[in-house]
Amino acid sequence: MSIPKESTTDTKQQVHTVRITERHDGQRVDNFLIRELKGVPRTRVYRLIRRGEVRVNKKRCKPDFKLSYGDEVRIPPVRNGKARKSDKISPGLAQLLRSSVLLETDLLMVINKPAGLPVHGGTGVRLGLIDALRQMDEDWRHLELVHRLDRDTSGCLVTAKKTNVLKLLQHEFKEKRVEKTYHALVHGEWPADLERIDVPLRKNQLSSGERIVQVSKEGKSAVTGFKVLESYGDSSLVEASPSTGRTHQIRVHCQYAGHPIIGDSKYGPKSIPDGLKSVKKLCLHAARIKFLDPASDGWLELEAPWDNFFKSLKMELDNS
Repeated sequence: MSIPKESTTDTKQQVHTVRITERHDGQRVDNFLIRELKGVPRTRVYRLIRRGEVRVNKKRCKPDFKLSYGDEVRIPPVRNGKARKSDKISPGLAQLLRSSVLLETDLLMVINKPAGLPVHGGTGVRLGLIDALRQMDEDWRHLELVHRLDRDTSGCLVTAKKTNVLKLLQHEFKEKRVEKTYHALVHGEWPADLERIDVPLRKNQLSSGERIVQVSKEGKSAVTGFKVLESYGDSSLVEASPSTGRTHQIRVHCQYAGHPIIGDSKYGPKSIPDGLKSVKKLCLHAARIKFLDPASDGWLELEAPWDNFFKSLKMELDNS
């Protein structure tokens, strides 16, 4: 990609402008910058956008702004010492990811994301899922995330191999034509008649600097359907079907219902039953996803099996 430079008095750290090619048409500006500014922490990238130091066609933008072919992105000088390189993927992780591929076509790939692996590298994380996949296969070198899952959430994650497919699938998500089904182990006995939670959510930053999502009248609309699959008295297995895609939506809606997800360190209860105190992993799994196949316009429906941790905890609850 040709990167024309703007004039600047700093010869070592220059403002530069990138003209968007067809490959990045439709990509979010935050994802574009994370790849462009290799080694710069994600938190710093978002700070640059918030401060207006990043401009698209000379205008301020938000992190989720979608770039278009021919747009000019102004990227400010970023002094970051030595740029960190992503760690090389270990043979063990490579084997795990290959065995986690649920579907691969010429246009896309769906993977059963392992819990604990972030989708992107960032502050304190030198290797994310998408970075690892790009290392593993020449055909995966240009993979892009269609959507995201929290670091501690496992399950179905869709990636695209081509820009036009990325744009098409992201449009399907935006228009709420993608069906997502999650499984969650939650505290307490979920009421059978609590089948829908419709409360708005808002991102907030605490005085400590921690970002958290809270129920707020000033927030964005968030709707999740729920169904009880099994009840164990002190806990329940529920199916959650979000029709909106807000950050931490299922986790906060479960907390709002009084039945937070087991192992949720951010939104969990202050008092945890003795039998569940040892659970430190978030018990949330993206179990199924259904969307239109870009190649045929037919429906693709994928299921991701639970990992060993989720299965073993479920077995313990079954036998308790």
